[in-house]
Amino acid sequence: MKENMFKYNNRSFLKSNVRYILIGIVVGLVIVVFKSAAEGAMLPIASALVNIMFSVVITLSIANSFFLFEYLLIREKCQGWLLILVYYSCNALGMLIGIEISYALVSLIFNVPFHFLQHYQEYRFCAVIVLVVGTIIYFYHAQKGRLETKLKEKELDMAKLVHLKTQAELQTLQSKINPHFLYNSLNSIASLIHDDADKAEDMTLKLSKLFRYSINTQQENMASVKEEIEIVDTYLDIEKVRFGDRIKFIIQVNPDVSEHQMPRFLIQPLVENALKHGLNNKPDDGILQVLVDKDGNNIVISIADNGVPFPDDMNMGYGLQSTYDKLGLLYGDNYSIQLTNVPHKNIKITIPA
Repeated sequence: MKENMFKYNNRSFLKSNVRYILIGIVVGLVIVVFKSAAEGAMLPIASALVNIMFSVVITLSIANSFFLFEYLLIREKCQGWLLILVYYSCNALGMLIGIEISYALVSLIFNVPFHFLQHYQEYRFCAVIVLVVGTIIYFYHAQKGRLETKLKEKELDMAKLVHLKTQAELQTLQSKINPHFLYNSLNSIASLIHDDADKAEDMTLKLSKLFRYSINTQQENMASVKEEIEIVDTYLDIEKVRFGDRIKFIIQVNPDVSEHQMPRFLIQPLVENALKHGLNNKPDDGILQVLVDKDGNNIVISIADNGVPFPDDMNMGYGLQSTYDKLGLLYGDNYSIQLTNVPHKNIKITIPA
């Protein structure tokens, strides 16, 4: 609250003083009205202008004394009683300076003697006004500071809720292993047990690695390109048992991006999608290619195959929909996905490096 009570900066200095000049004029006019009412007649123009000048100068002096209050005290995180003491001291100092400057101006304008620090009647009169107005301003800013603090706490709580919601959505999207893949893998392992026990064991270990990667990292949204490619390699090693020599798998990664971060489980669902919808019924000479490269400050991920082209009215299966959802949560609008059939079937994803 102490730090939020009064905020000044160079850009708002002039604007604040213009505002305080206007406030001083209004206060001066009110004082003129009260004095006129007390005397039963309007004050002379010269006297009214002098009263307004006094009000403006004193208001500016008090307002600018808050700079001393801010720089000498608020930044030191002082105790509450000292905060109040210096606040009212600044008010009194500003009032005193304002009165003396006002009388100095009167002395110059009307060519009358100037008596420094001898304007006791004005001190008493202005002290009451300054005490009342200063107290009102103090409680106004104190209440404003409390409300700003509560608002910031609410905004922080809201930001935390949004972050938790995003984390929950990301964890729902990632680490999903397609049940059909698990079913096919277990069937392949079962068929290998009697024919090639070593290969069945190797496939079981790879499947275990895939699930361990999924389970042990559910709280992490990002992984290095190297880690993602390793898990894609593991996934494809398992699928090779089912597809045999029908499909050639090609993975190429620019060494410059291997340690860059990218969304976890981004590539694997798209590779699975390509096998399921593009190459599943291709009898031979199938090609599935994964390329990860760098283009300026972006990472470019390409998954291409020579299977069935993307249909014009393609609906979003899990592979593509989860990709859009995940990238939207992590990057907002700062990413792109391009699906092409010409010159070859390809999914191209561009994300910040």
